[in-house]
Amino acid sequence: MVFNPLRSAAGFTYIAALVLVIVMGIMLGVVGQTWTQIMKREREQELIFRGTQIVQAIRRWNKPKTPQQQAVMPLFELEHLLKDPRSFANLRHLRRLYKDPLTDKDWRVIKDPHRGIIGVASSSEEEPLRQSFQTMTPLSASDKYLEQMFKSFEGKKKYSEWEFVYRGEGVAPGTTTTTVTTPRTTTGTPGG
Repeated sequence: MVFNPLRSAAGFTYIAALVLVIVMGIMLGVVGQTWTQIMKREREQELIFRGTQIVQAIRRWNKPKTPQQQAVMPLFELEHLLKDPRSFANLRHLRRLYKDPLTDKDWRVIKDPHRGIIGVASSSEEEPLRQSFQTMTPLSASDKYLEQMFKSFEGKKKYSEWEFVYRGEGVAPGTTTTTVTTPRTTTGTPGG
């Protein structure tokens, strides 16, 4: 039997190429998982931003315009936050109607039988990345309501359990009230 160095080198090259392909596959898998986590984290941040914008708009809607005004007209359509029908001026509580960033569909609307729309929630059944909201500090004393709302998100197993709800001044966000949850229907919504 004659030893052929070219033949043994070809076998080594084949094995080295095979190992290189396996290592590259593992590395691409890790990069893919990391990229997926980054994208999910960004969508989660956008969910928090958009939900907060909507709940603050609902809060402004429910704020009495004068000290003598007791009752506030219930909010029946999210579109009314774009242009307040109660005002002759072009009063806007929200710049645009945002979609749910996790599903790219309309929000699940949360209603109170007496006060109309009080909040929104995502319909995503995914598990949230964020479990702690200790770093979400309010910008001012008036934002303490938001701090309580974020604390109510802790320990939730689905994004759909994160309810961006305005229950009223002096009522904690986690407080249970009678709510009716309905999917939002649109008829040519501006924004998007």
